Amino acid sequence: MTDEHVLSNPTADRVKKVASLASRAGRRKQGLFLAEGPQPVREALALWLRRWEEEPRGEKEETQGLPRLDALYFDPSALSRHTEVEALLDRVRGVLFDPEQDLPREARIFLREATPEVLRAMGDAETSQGIIAVCTIPQQAEELPQLRLGAALLGVQDPGNTGTIIRAADAAGADAVVLTPGSSDPWAPKVVRSAAGSHFHLPIRPGADLDPFLDAARGQGAQILAADGGGEAALPALEQPQNPTVWLFGNEAHGLSEEEKAAADQRVTIPLYGRAESLNVATAAAVCLYHSATAQNSGAAQNSGTAQHAEQ
Repeated sequence: MTDEHVLSNPTADRVKKVASLASRAGRRKQGLFLAEGPQPVREALALWLRRWEEEPRGEKEETQGLPRLDALYFDPSALSRHTEVEALLDRVRGVLFDPEQDLPREARIFLREATPEVLRAMGDAETSQGIIAVCTIPQQAEELPQLRLGAALLGVQDPGNTGTIIRAADAAGADAVVLTPGSSDPWAPKVVRSAAGSHFHLPIRPGADLDPFLDAARGQGAQILAADGGGEAALPALEQPQNPTVWLFGNEAHGLSEEEKAAADQRVTIPLYGRAESLNVATAAAVCLYHSATAQNSGAAQNSGTAQHAEQ
């Protein structure tokens, strides 16, 4: 005997529709992507709560340009192993099923228990973790967000590298990640898993034309720095690392093209003190972004301390 409220048929149309999001064509057709595993699902639930749990309900400045949770499928035994996710889901249910709440359609999400077989059929990971969210791919705003720190991926094609750079940019406090045509799809399942929830923290803009993006960034006062193993400036010797900055990171095999390097204000190299020939692009991105973030945040702290001292 089966529970009619539990998805148990791995060949059901709904299961196939979710599984098709593993492909670029499926994502483009539905405008949705998979967030699989406890970390992305946790951040998807937390973002839903930021929008709908407290007044004023709805879109807020800090949630603009971020995905929306559309559906959540879970195995209760898997959910119980991730108590933080389970607690967030309980809070979501408390808002979603409160008869006194008048939630708009965009706040309504589909919640359904599913068998492990169904979750394996839906997901893309080799080993299912028993929790899958389906989320909307956000529409891109016409205007670029104000950039204090940004990362641009120019032809970075490996999904693992792309997700790791998105995660590093998020951790460094970047305001956006931009990807030019030829880069991997940031909404692909492996990218989302590698980013470990960062898709729900900062705007991601794929398919961006480089020249208009750089013009907009410069219009905001940002310097453009190209990460380049043969660059003329060494990272530790940058003269103004605290300035608003956009970093350019190139293809894993070929790096940045000559035109892309020429579009930057400076070409910057990371010194190698050991015997390694080079750094993986994701590692290089983390080093560069954190160098800028450390300088920017140290400068802010010093300015705050100076201001407090002056007031005294």
